[in-house]
Amino acid sequence: MLPAELAYGPLLAALDEDVEAVAKDLDVYAADQPPAGYTLDHEIEGVLREVDARKWECFHLVGYSGGGAAALAFAARHPDRLGSLALIEPAWAGNWDRSPAELAVSEAYEALLDLPPEQFMDGFFRVGTAVSGPSSPPPGDPPPWMAKRPAGLRALMLSFRTYDLDRDALRRFSQPVYFALGGLSNPDEYGELAKRLARVFPDFQLEVFEDRHHFDPPHRTEPERLAGSLHRIWSRAER
Repeated sequence: MLPAELAYGPLLAALDEDVEAVAKDLDVYAADQPPAGYTLDHEIEGVLREVDARKWECFHLVGYSGGGAAALAFAARHPDRLGSLALIEPAWAGNWDRSPAELAVSEAYEALLDLPPEQFMDGFFRVGTAVSGPSSPPPGDPPPWMAKRPAGLRALMLSFRTYDLDRDALRRFSQPVYFALGGLSNPDEYGELAKRLARVFPDFQLEVFEDRHHFDPPHRTEPERLAGSLHRIWSRAER
């Protein structure tokens, strides 16, 4: 939920100087309210605007949480534009072949949708992690950007209900796919999702960050290790 420059600053700093990288915010947070009729197609269009402005015909895409769901949608729609795909615990990966554990987690998220913003956010944090104790944001006044997050998260979750992520297109995606999984994340959500994608992508690599969870992700807390993993998958893709 952090703005991209805050979320990815440590990772961008850890990448080599010869890497030309840009951190992009989700379009669902671009205005005070999500776009009317929002779907993941808005995020695909946003990525295209960003890379076309830089004249990047082929590039490596990294997506975390809602951005990971958007990255999957982009890979299904525009596989020819990608050299590789890196996913850091995507928030969603299609509605096919979900296990009973995944369905139970989905029901837990659905139960949050009608709650007031503060209760919604607290429940959202708690469903997404397996660590004990409180997982809600620290006390004190929230930063201004946080005001957009409840509505944006709701819009994302509602889009997941009906969005048609093309599984057959993902099966044809032959480029390397990397998945970073937190060892302390909810295994019924992100662990099951990783297993499901491993059965879809022909070239799939999983890396577990044992001490991380969804709200303490490796691009913020272990950026050097993640940068090394990205460099390796990018080099392999380019070979």
